[in-house]
Amino acid sequence: MSTQSNKPVCVVVGVGPGNGAAYARRYTAEGYQVALLARRLTFTAELANTLDGARAYACDVCDIHSVETTFEAIHTELGDIEVLIYNPGAGIWADVEEISFDDFEQSWRVNTFGALLTSRQVIASMKSNDKGNIIFIGATASRRGGAKMAAFASAKAAQKSLSESMARHLGPAGIHVSLIIVDGVVDTPATRKMMPDKANDYFIQPDDLADVAMNLTRQKRSTWSSVIEVRPYAEVW
Repeated sequence: MSTQSNKPVCVVVGVGPGNGAAYARRYTAEGYQVALLARRLTFTAELANTLDGARAYACDVCDIHSVETTFEAIHTELGDIEVLIYNPGAGIWADVEEISFDDFEQSWRVNTFGALLTSRQVIASMKSNDKGNIIFIGATASRRGGAKMAAFASAKAAQKSLSESMARHLGPAGIHVSLIIVDGVVDTPATRKMMPDKANDYFIQPDDLADVAMNLTRQKRSTWSSVIEVRPYAEVW
């Protein structure tokens, strides 16, 4: 059943208890209907119940049929999508001799292929409306490959190149494509458990990262940012 309203629609792809949930909360607070996408509904269904106008969808970003079906439902139930935030960032940590071919391909599918699949679902309506924002959440690994990042770094580098190509192509149509390069450890219960000795200043706060995304969607066309790097001051770079 359609629940379309006059509210703009934001889709957050890859919603977990860290960044994804923060994006969802921030855009809901700013008056958006938010679609929460993840492979499973365990977390997102509960989160959607706490957010006015939010709806959770199960979606596998590596599967064409899953992506197409999910976005068709969103368009029908919520309306045209004004903001797409692509947040999946699965990391597989292995060097070039250790990495399996399947894991290498899977990293590319999650970080790059899924970004293409989901973007293709929103471009047509954004062009018709002469406005839209597509935000990719990247990583410093896109700029340099660590020894154990044979899969992750190459996938994130491909994602960065994709975002730049899309920005050049879609900008004249009024679609702002941008990339947030996240350089640091995001503050979540899992990272705190892994790093109990780290001070607060060591971590990136998800709500602060959501502020960056919101600011990107508010930029005027004459001053669009295509790539932004964010890091806590304590991060070594």
